[in-house]
Amino acid sequence: MCGIAGFYQTNFDYTQDASFCLRLHKMRDSLLRRGPNDNGLWLSAHCGLSHTRLAIIDPLHGTQPMSRMGCVISYNGELYNGTDLRRKLSGSSLPFETTCDTEIILNGYLAYGTDFFAELNGIFAISIYDSRTDVLFLVRDHLGVKPLFYQETPESLVFGSEPKALFAYGIQPRLNRESWGEVLGLGPARTPGHGVFADMKEVLPGHYLTISPEGLKDCCYWSLTGTPHTDSYEQTVEKVSWLVEDSVTRQLVSDVPLCTFLSGGLDSSLVSAIAARRFSEEGKILSTFSFDFVGNQQNFRPNAFQSSLDRPFAEQMTAHIKSNHTFLECDSRSQADFLLDAVLARDLPCMADVESSMLYFCSLVAKTNRVALTGECADEIFGGYPWFHRKELWSKNHFPWSYDMEPRLSLLRPDFIRETHIEEYARAAYDHSINETPVLDGEDPDEARRREISWLNVRWFMATLLNRMDRTSMYCGLEARVPYADYRILEYVFNIPWEMKCRDGIPKSLLVEVGKQYLPKEVLYRKKSPYPKTYDTGYERLLAERLRRILQRPSSPLLEIVEKQKVLDFLDRPKDYGKPWYGQLMAGPQMMAYLLQIDYWMEQYHLA
Repeated sequence: MCGIAGFYQTNFDYTQDASFCLRLHKMRDSLLRRGPNDNGLWLSAHCGLSHTRLAIIDPLHGTQPMSRMGCVISYNGELYNGTDLRRKLSGSSLPFETTCDTEIILNGYLAYGTDFFAELNGIFAISIYDSRTDVLFLVRDHLGVKPLFYQETPESLVFGSEPKALFAYGIQPRLNRESWGEVLGLGPARTPGHGVFADMKEVLPGHYLTISPEGLKDCCYWSLTGTPHTDSYEQTVEKVSWLVEDSVTRQLVSDVPLCTFLSGGLDSSLVSAIAARRFSEEGKILSTFSFDFVGNQQNFRPNAFQSSLDRPFAEQMTAHIKSNHTFLECDSRSQADFLLDAVLARDLPCMADVESSMLYFCSLVAKTNRVALTGECADEIFGGYPWFHRKELWSKNHFPWSYDMEPRLSLLRPDFIRETHIEEYARAAYDHSINETPVLDGEDPDEARRREISWLNVRWFMATLLNRMDRTSMYCGLEARVPYADYRILEYVFNIPWEMKCRDGIPKSLLVEVGKQYLPKEVLYRKKSPYPKTYDTGYERLLAERLRRILQRPSSPLLEIVEKQKVLDFLDRPKDYGKPWYGQLMAGPQMMAYLLQIDYWMEQYHLA
């Protein structure tokens, strides 16, 4: 996995101005955490490309940017059908000099042009400059697992894996009314394609951009569609089983140490069990990691969102699959401290302590592994969240994970609310997404609504978690793979009727069917438990202390958007650990953490 960045224009010669070579160096250096093993630069009259490499496949070769026959590529990602594509290309006259997938993509483009992008199965953000036609292509994977931001300036189109690369070019971070709609109306979610910062955009999932002397063109090479599901339940289970097993197996390819994240829930346990079985067939032992918080064994109290601790189930699973398991714990101070690192990793306020703790855990995993398979995205694709099952949630005419805007507005200054129209911005984003839902004519109202909920989850909630996973892992030089986020799985499951997805009232019943040959019953039928959080009340006190100090600082940029007394009153009230602010986790303590992140973000990025 890697970081890419660059720029393009056709009005002058970059090589005649030394400042552009310096800018390219700065852009590359801003992404070194994404690729600490190698790096490279390439500059021509009209295009500059840079690359930082986290070497996973063929570590000794595959240095980028890579050039062939007048075309240059800088690529971030992994191909999971590389062997199939290499075989397809073997009949062409194009030679292979490495075993890395970068060369497969470049040779595929040379052989088939942009049609080849639709044949890629993996996670990727790609830049290809074709000097023969003076055209730059920016390509993003089907589900948007890998990020790719861009912005047009008066002299260049500038792009990079993260906003920080664009800032390193010289673009100044700016906010506008839309920015606050994103951060406070939708955050930590983000409108697809919106870069939050003024004038910044992101290549849409399943799209590629063509940038040429004629201008910029946005092309869609893949999208979800509504199609009738004609398979029987038995055929559906068989197809889902094959898809999941194939996806996990393909993603086990690595020339460096690989592990899995194992919480003891259905999703990660199934990925780990499939991986462990494949490892065992090769005489190897899988390494697994689980995460928790110091003191949770004593402090935990069951609630509606988290009915049990993960550790007992993780212990059962590691014994079942005979993995080399490591339990990792995060203390409250580390979790609070990493809130600020999480902002630097994302260049934005993010999922607060859900993100800071993941960043901490990834920093520990990265000491021994470069690749990790995770259980992300199963709930969004197979329908695991409460809002799929509780009609009072899925029938609400708003995003079901943040339908109540009152907590978001309660601490803000009235004049700020009037100026930014946050509530109206969130409503418009929801309405726009609903209108984009891939429909299937003839569905009854409940089935049609669940299709809308599935679409919202994929387009918004899943994207938020994928962003979290990418930034927290890559900031530590760790590649996180997401087997459930295989576009083939989503294409098939999206159109399966709800009665099959929740057969006999069992959530994610299709995954349960797949897991019957891999998992013990206690794990197979365990009630869904979200990503863990700390139940240490000392963590809440620590956040409150830090927020009070910020509010006492007259220069704090946070005071531009919140009412000081309202926040102080909020800090003096008991915090609700059950009622969510975003999803299932963003309750009172997470709201404090988010405010801390906003203050730090505004200060560090000079946004006040």
